[in-house]
Amino acid sequence: MLDIKFVRENPDLVKENIKKKFQNDKLELVDEVIKLDKKYREFQLEGDNLRMERNSLSKEIGNLMREGKKDEAENTKSKVNEINSKLENIEKETDKYNNKIKEIMMRIPNIIHESVPIGKDDTENVEIQKYGDPVVPNYEIPYHTDIMEKLSGIDLESARRVAGNGFYYLIGDIARLHSAVISYARDFMINKGFTYCVPPFMIRSDVVTGVMSFEEMDAMMYKIEGEDLYLIGTSEHSMIGKFKGQILPKSELPYTMTSYSPCFRKEKGAHGIEERGVYRIHQFEKQEMIVVCEPEDSYEWYDKMWSYTVELFRSLDIPVRTLECCTRRFS
Repeated sequence: MLDIKFVRENPDLVKENIKKKFQNDKLELVDEVIKLDKKYREFQLEGDNLRMERNSLSKEIGNLMREGKKDEAENTKSKVNEINSKLENIEKETDKYNNKIKEIMMRIPNIIHESVPIGKDDTENVEIQKYGDPVVPNYEIPYHTDIMEKLSGIDLESARRVAGNGFYYLIGDIARLHSAVISYARDFMINKGFTYCVPPFMIRSDVVTGVMSFEEMDAMMYKIEGEDLYLIGTSEHSMIGKFKGQILPKSELPYTMTSYSPCFRKEKGAHGIEERGVYRIHQFEKQEMIVVCEPEDSYEWYDKMWSYTVELFRSLDIPVRTLECCTRRFS
């Protein structure tokens, strides 16, 4: 989330960034949040002034009581009570504006890196490099679930009866292969010096709102009814939450971790559930890389992380390519 001070001082830059992401419906949010911020700071200033006045009057009451001027002290106490009443109303208004500002700021996109290509859809992604050549056989390639079904390795029909579309049973050697690939990815990252971690598979709402917008949260995450808990859509959320509210010693940076988790996603919106296969589904498992480092080192670590991804695939002799994904983002 952007700093409100940055938005206040750079409204044109923030608006231009929104245009580059083709989210023009959010342009009005910039002016709206700046107006709200102005009102918020006015209430905050008024509250600070009243607190200073109250502190001064409280000292005066003590002096008057020591001097035996009880009537004057009582009059001053009445003024303090009036200030307390005003402060109560001001604090309510301050909280109201603060919450509204936070809600809007969660919808304003972060500033894109200068290297990101401007584009309206994935046809405008920029291919950087290819690694390995795909093998194209001289026969029609079966769909992946067709192969799995022939090997008695997947049961989609039973999963639909049990949980609905977007789920599957993995069986036999296919289930073993799935577990083996996860274990291979885990050990690959451990050998790169990353610390293995299995995080909580549920997180509280304040962790969720710290890593994604309300719109994204509603589109992706399942809420546990009656509790302030969400099933994670990726272990990144839980791993980022691990450092929430912490002061990290500079001498211990960077933290490099690789985390395993099941992931649960609604998959609402443009992509939707792929009923035939196992690509966009409600439940799957992932091995992640998470690095916490100093800001000036972040791009270096970004380069390392994608290079590890390429190396992982190439170690399995899988052709891979790297893309610079364009600015347009679909919900």
